[in-house]
Amino acid sequence: MKEQILERFLRYVKIDSMSEFGVDKIPSTEKQWDMAKVLEAELKAMGMQEVELDEHCYLMATLPSNSQKDIPTIGFVAHIDSSPDFISDDVRPKVWPNYQGQSLALDEEAGIFLSPEEFPEMLKYKGQTLITTSGNTLLSADDKAGVTEIMSAMDYLIQHPEIEHGKIRICFTPDEEVGRGADLFDVEKFGADWAYTMDGSEVGELEYENFNAAYAKVTVQGKSVHPGYAKGKMVNSHYLAAQFMLSLPLEETPEHTEGYEGFYHLNSMQASVDQAEMLYIIRDHDRQKFEDRKQFFEQKVADFNQKHNNCLSLEIKDQYYNMREKIEPLMHIVDLAEAAMKDLNITPLIKPIRGGTDGSRLSYMGLPCPNIFAGGMNFHGRYEYVALESMELATQLIVRIAERLAEEA
Repeated sequence: MKEQILERFLRYVKIDSMSEFGVDKIPSTEKQWDMAKVLEAELKAMGMQEVELDEHCYLMATLPSNSQKDIPTIGFVAHIDSSPDFISDDVRPKVWPNYQGQSLALDEEAGIFLSPEEFPEMLKYKGQTLITTSGNTLLSADDKAGVTEIMSAMDYLIQHPEIEHGKIRICFTPDEEVGRGADLFDVEKFGADWAYTMDGSEVGELEYENFNAAYAKVTVQGKSVHPGYAKGKMVNSHYLAAQFMLSLPLEETPEHTEGYEGFYHLNSMQASVDQAEMLYIIRDHDRQKFEDRKQFFEQKVADFNQKHNNCLSLEIKDQYYNMREKIEPLMHIVDLAEAAMKDLNITPLIKPIRGGTDGSRLSYMGLPCPNIFAGGMNFHGRYEYVALESMELATQLIVRIAERLAEEA
C-alpha cells in the first residue's frame, strides 16, 4: 500500500489545480478540470461505480455494499484545488526516506531549508519518509493527501472483497481554498447518511468544531493630487488604511491567538493614493462572540468615519458557521472514527479547527461531516511537507471506519 500511495501522491501534486479568489464561477480556474479528469479516469479503471463528473467539476463515485446487512451509507470528501496563497505550478516534490531529524535543503542555492529548529514538529517523524517541496512552490498536500488517501482506500477495498462494508460514496470538490467548495455540492444526489472530510493535518486529528467565519471588505477613499500642489488637498488612502488597521486590537490576530480564541486578520490589501481596499477575515468559535466581533468591527468603521469624513465603506458577509451545533446530536459518527483510530493504535486528537472545511458548510446543508487528518503540515507555503506513513495511516483509517461500521450493524 505504501508504495502505491507514494506513487499516486507524487503524480497528483504535479498537477497544477490552483483555485482563484474573486471569480464568479465554479470552478474558479480551468486547471482544476485537469485534476478532476485524471481522477475520473482512475476511478473508472479501478472499478468504482456511478462515476460522475458534473458541469461544475464535482466528482462523485460509489463503492457498492458487499454486505447483506442494513448498513448506513457513509461518504468521504476531499478537495482537488490547491491554495492561491502561494505558487502551485511546476511542483517538484522531494522525497526524504528515513528522516533523522536534520535540516532539509529544499533549495540549498537559495538558502531555503526546512529545519526542526523552526518547525519542531518535524522531530515526530524520525525514521519516516518525508515528502517536501523544492522550496519554490507549495506541495499541495492540502488536500491532495486527502485525495490520495480516499483513492487508495477505495482501491484497497476493491482489491480485498473479504472486507465487509456498506455503500460508500466519495466526492472530490473544487474551490474549497477560496471558500466555495460546498456552494454547488448536491447533498441529495450524494445520498450519504454522513461523511468525513479528509482535510486535517497531524495524525490523530478528529475535528467537529470549527470557527464561525465572516469576511469584511473595507474600502478607503482618498484623494489623489499632484504631490507638488498637495498641501491641504491630498488625502492619502495608504495612511488612512494603516490607521484603521492599527485601531483594531493587535493582540487579537492569528499570530497571538490559539485554541478557542478568535481573531481579526488582515488577509490582503491593495492601495494607491486615491483608494485602498483591505480584506479582513473575522473568526470565533463561540457564536455570540462571533456576532459581537462583527458588531465591534462595524462600530470601528463608524467611529473612524466620524473622525475622517466618511472615508470608509464596509461590506461584511458570513462565510460559514461552527459545525458543532449539527454534529453534537449525532456524536456516534465521531465515536465511530475515534474507535477506528484506536483500533489502529492512533491516539485521537479531538480539538477545534482553527479554520473551516467543506464539512462545516455541508453539515448545515444536511450532510453531517466531521474532519479527519490527512497528514500534511505547514500548508499553503514553501515549507509544506507530509510523511508517507501519515498518509498510509489515513488510508487505513478510511478502510477501518467502513469495516467497523459493518461490524456494528
